[in-house]
Amino acid sequence: MEKTAKKFLEKYLNTFSPVGFENPGQQVWLDYMKPYMDEVITDTYGTAVGVINPGKKYKVVIEAHADEISWFVNYVSKDGYIYVRRNGGSDFSIAPSMRVKLFGEKGPVDGVFGWPAIHVREGKTPAMKQDSIFIDVGASSDEEVEKMGIHVGSVVVFTDSMYRLNKKYIVGRALDNRMGGFMIAQVARKLKENKMKLPFTLYVVNAVQEEIGLRGSEMISRRLKPDVALVTDVTHDTHSPLYNKKLSGSCKCGDGAVLTTGPAVQNNLLQLLKDTAKENKIDFQRAAVSRSTGTDTDSFAYSAVGVASALISLPLKYMHTTVETVHEDDVQSCIDLMYHALLAIEENHDFSYFK
Repeated sequence: MEKTAKKFLEKYLNTFSPVGFENPGQQVWLDYMKPYMDEVITDTYGTAVGVINPGKKYKVVIEAHADEISWFVNYVSKDGYIYVRRNGGSDFSIAPSMRVKLFGEKGPVDGVFGWPAIHVREGKTPAMKQDSIFIDVGASSDEEVEKMGIHVGSVVVFTDSMYRLNKKYIVGRALDNRMGGFMIAQVARKLKENKMKLPFTLYVVNAVQEEIGLRGSEMISRRLKPDVALVTDVTHDTHSPLYNKKLSGSCKCGDGAVLTTGPAVQNNLLQLLKDTAKENKIDFQRAAVSRSTGTDTDSFAYSAVGVASALISLPLKYMHTTVETVHEDDVQSCIDLMYHALLAIEENHDFSYFK
């Protein structure tokens, strides 16, 4: 990975960007994107869009989502322990013993998810659920917590930072889906450095609030009204332990980008992606969904009169944990596939192919 891109990725992944509070991460992303875009659009809730070649009749989107799962302070006990509720798909079972930051009125506060020792709970281990997990910020009363600036509604984020495994895997929290934000930024960079002039307007979209129901993409799709949307998100590496491939399909880190077949995926656009991958010797895998993709693809596909949409997924281990893991080769496969797909769309510039 090129040095500047690596530095951006590390800063981007280590910046907190919880659902509904994505601005810090969005600012890092926009700062990096500045040389590669002609205009910037930001909407009411924080979705950021880099516009390339504005003003053309035909409009294409490449999109990822920017938010990460987190928690909200929900209740503070008299003796200063903090109870939370989920903000997105946070996992109660991984919380105990994790370090966190709580963002209150006076700035960030360090805390930990506490848990009783194994030798005092054997035979009576409580279930890890909303009313049993708790955060300790070193306070002895609810008044002390309040003086720290922490209140009901304060957002809580795990503090784990990015690192690497075996010189080929990237590990950290919020790879779902800031890896997507990184990848679409690299596509924009590649277009600029190769001096590619597209016959359409390209919107590079980093959407908010995917983790609570695809809300950011729903809003921005109505505003941009694109003709084509290439969405990137993560998908499960089903070769890691405890997956049933008969139920979940077969996708593996290191084997390339994943192309999904399903009702929200426009067939001609999907075929263009497959043909593009084969022509450019880009490794890819296949997946199928029965109803929805569960990604921002659905928002774009069913927006207004319908948008020709497709999903390019990055295989990932341990989703919604603090050790989400992806293979660098797959990251490059996704970048290359999006880039060459845009050039393939350019070759079909009468655009009848997608109708």
